[in-house]
Amino acid sequence: MSKLKATTTLIIGLLLASSPLITPKPIQAASGTADYQQAQKINQKNKKTGKKISKLQRQINKLNKQLAKLASETNTPIANTTNHAASELATLNYQGDNEIIVNNNQPTFTTADLATTNGPWQTFSNLDQLNRAGTANALLNKSMMPTAKREGLTWNPTGWRNKRVKSGWLYNRSHLIGYQLTGENNNPKNLITGTRQLNAPEMLAHESDIAAYLKKHPLSDVRYRVTPIFRGNELLARGVQMEGQSIGDNSIQFNTYIFNVADGVTLNYADGSSKTAE
Repeated sequence: MSKLKATTTLIIGLLLASSPLITPKPIQAASGTADYQQAQKINQKNKKTGKKISKLQRQINKLNKQLAKLASETNTPIANTTNHAASELATLNYQGDNEIIVNNNQPTFTTADLATTNGPWQTFSNLDQLNRAGTANALLNKSMMPTAKREGLTWNPTGWRNKRVKSGWLYNRSHLIGYQLTGENNNPKNLITGTRQLNAPEMLAHESDIAAYLKKHPLSDVRYRVTPIFRGNELLARGVQMEGQSIGDNSIQFNTYIFNVADGVTLNYADGSSKTAE
């Protein structure tokens, strides 16, 4: 079996074994009751399962990157994967794959974008005329990572019409640049309405990969860009494009698009309202 075929087979196996990758939700019960004790045990088990899911998603992301590289080197089409140009992302509809590859997984940073002369930084786009967040950019370094516990969020981004569904709350206030990377929290320019399915494990997996790299290489930097993709004047983003590149090596290198969807729920992207499948 060729190296490319073997890698493809492994990725498909991981995807089939783990789809959909949704982190279990905590169970609530009154303190002191038998149900409470049982809930505590289940929550502990769910916590361990959540960690395994995040680890598996990181493995999938890593293998997808290897597969894109091998396909590029051998000029071989990749079965069961999808590659798209950034310009067409707003036109795409969800077809069952939570995450797809953009530009053969190669980020589109220019030489100037990768400069480190000004040290670590982050910038956010101004809210547009509809109050929607735009592209967030950063040159990440371990020195930016927070040590304080994250406080609760109060800003409601556009499309915030949250409700309970079978798996828990439908939406998260999703950070474009994750809190664990820079400590940026209740900033309207850094928040969109995102489904739990978008936020974790998909976005979280890439963020955790970067965080692990920076902790292991505290003097290194990672160029990072996250762009919410809206269609027309819709208030709920169709998805998020994420690009990352470690400076000086390719340990971190990805260009991916994650759909803002929830299995079993029909989203109205015009205003964020939703309908649960019966």
